[in-house]
Amino acid sequence: MMQKRFFGTDGIRGRVGESPITPEFMLKLGWAAGRVLARAGNSKVLIGKDTRISGYMFESALEAGLSAAGINISLLGPMPTPAVAYLTRTLHADAGIVISASHNPYWDNGVKFFSRDGRKLPDDVELDIERAIDELLVTVEPGVLGKAERVVDAAGRYIEFCKSTVPMAIDLSGIKMVVDCANGATYHIASNVFSELGASVSVLAVNPDGLNINVDCGSTKPRRLQDAVLMQGADLGVAFDGDGDRVVFVDCKGNVVDGDELLFIIARDRLKHGELPGSAVVGTQMSNFGLELALGNLGIALHRAKVGDRYVMEALAANGLTVGGEGSGHLICLDRTTTGDGIVSALQVLAAMVMDGCGLHDLAAGMRKLPQVMVNVPISGLKDWMTCKPVLASVRSAERRLASTGRVLLRPSGTEPVVRVMVEGEDSVLVNQLAHEIAEVVAQQVA
Repeated sequence: MMQKRFFGTDGIRGRVGESPITPEFMLKLGWAAGRVLARAGNSKVLIGKDTRISGYMFESALEAGLSAAGINISLLGPMPTPAVAYLTRTLHADAGIVISASHNPYWDNGVKFFSRDGRKLPDDVELDIERAIDELLVTVEPGVLGKAERVVDAAGRYIEFCKSTVPMAIDLSGIKMVVDCANGATYHIASNVFSELGASVSVLAVNPDGLNINVDCGSTKPRRLQDAVLMQGADLGVAFDGDGDRVVFVDCKGNVVDGDELLFIIARDRLKHGELPGSAVVGTQMSNFGLELALGNLGIALHRAKVGDRYVMEALAANGLTVGGEGSGHLICLDRTTTGDGIVSALQVLAAMVMDGCGLHDLAAGMRKLPQVMVNVPISGLKDWMTCKPVLASVRSAERRLASTGRVLLRPSGTEPVVRVMVEGEDSVLVNQLAHEIAEVVAQQVA
C-alpha cells in the first residue's frame, strides 16, 4: 500500500497555521473528500468540531470545499467525536468529519473522518482523498453546488443515544458526582446525560472560550477534579478530554481511576452477565501488567495491540471481541457503539456500580496496578536497536530478574526519535533500577 502523506493513525493533526493545518489545505481537503464521495454516488457529509477557536475557520473552509464538489453539508456545531460517528450513521450521511485535536492544546487542530457506518475511513479511501488533493480544484456547475444546513437537535439526539447504552432499570439517583468537561466538546452534553439518569451533578470546565480547552483540566490533568470530589464529598468524579472520546474517573478518596482500571471494571461486569465474547479483551503494549494479572484471575485473556485506538479496534475485529482500551481512558465498547466514546464508557462503569451495589473505589480494588517506570532514550545514532546484541542481553537479564512478576518493553516513539524503555514489576525499587540499566545500555550503543 502507498505511504500516506497526510493521514496518520488518528486523522490529520498539527499546529494551526503550519502545513497542513491551514485554511487553504482544509478547503482543498474538503473538495478532495467531496470529489471521492461524489464518484461513489454519495452526496451528504456531517461536520462537527470541538471548542477550539480555529474550528470556526476550518469548518468554513471544509464546508466551502465540499460545496464546490457538489456535496451537501449538515453542520453539527460543537459535538464530541463519538457523537459525530453516531450521527453520521443515524442521519444516513455518507461520511462524517470531526475538526479536533483531542487532548492537545488550543493551538493545535486536526481533522478525522468517519464512514457511513460510524467507523474510521478505510486506508484505501484515505489514499483516494490524498490523491484527489493533487488534482486541480474544479467547481461543479452552480446548479449542483452543495447546500449547507444546521442540525438543531444534534445534542438531544446524542444524549438520548448515550442513555440507551445502559439498561432502562439503571437509576443513578443517590450518586453524587463531579463532571469535568475539559472546556471541550462535552460541555453541553455530559452533565445532562448523567442528571437525566438521576445523578446529582456538579460541573467543572464547562465554559469554553476557544482558548481554554484542556487547560489544567480534563482527563489529562485531573488534579482539579480530585480536589473537587474531596471538597464536595462526592461519590466520584468523571473527566473527559477535549473531544470526548477519553474518560478517567476519580473515586471518593480522590484517587484517579485510569483506563486500565476502567477496562477491568467493564470486562468483569460483561463477564458476569455473559456479555464478553471469547472471554477476552484488547489492551495495548502499554497496558499495566496488573491489568493482565487481574483479568487472568477471572479467566479473561488480554490481547495486546500496538499503542493507538486504531490498533485496538483492529485487534477487536480480528479476534471477534467487543471490549478494549488504553490506559489513557480511550475505551471501546463495540457492543454499545462503533468507536471510542467517553460518555458511553463512563455509563458502563456507572451501570456496573449500580448493579453490584458498591462504590467505584471497591470496584477498582479488584485490580492492583504494578509500579511502572519509563525512560526515553534518543536513538538517532542507532537504527537497528531492536537487534542490537548488548540491548537484547540487558533485556533478557532484566526479564530473568523479574521472573513472572513483571515485564520489559522497548518500543520506538511514534512522535519522537526515542526508544521508550518501560519496566513493570512488583518491586518498585527493582523496576526503577532495571529501567535505568537498560536505558544506559541503549544510550551506550547510540553514542
